[in-house]
Amino acid sequence: MISQAGFNYKFDETKCETCGGKCCIGESGYIWITPQEILKLSKNLNISQQELIDKYLIKYNYRYSIKEKIISKDNFACIFFDTNKMQCSVYDARPNQCRTFPFWDYFRNNVKELKEECPAIVD
Repeated sequence: MISQAGFNYKFDETKCETCGGKCCIGESGYIWITPQEILKLSKNLNISQQELIDKYLIKYNYRYSIKEKIISKDNFACIFFDTNKMQCSVYDARPNQCRTFPFWDYFRNNVKELKEECPAIVD
């Protein structure tokens, strides 16, 4: 069970294997990735940083976001989410945004919404 100061819930990481990747699938959004994370991910995939940027990222203003793939109408998944295995295909090199889920500032005041998305949230 993982907890973090300032959050009034805990995260049971053992439930990740059974939820089907609800944090990686859903409505479209941004999956921000920093230059350092781009380097780490490109090394993990054994491709150049430029190839990673060209194939898997979208630039919004001065930042990059990981592309999404369409699952169905109004339902998207991170390009690195393996929909057959229902898990992240780059787990060890995933960006900090993914690593810090569900302890995002947004969820401090939106715990009900988080619980609807993530079955691993415990009071």
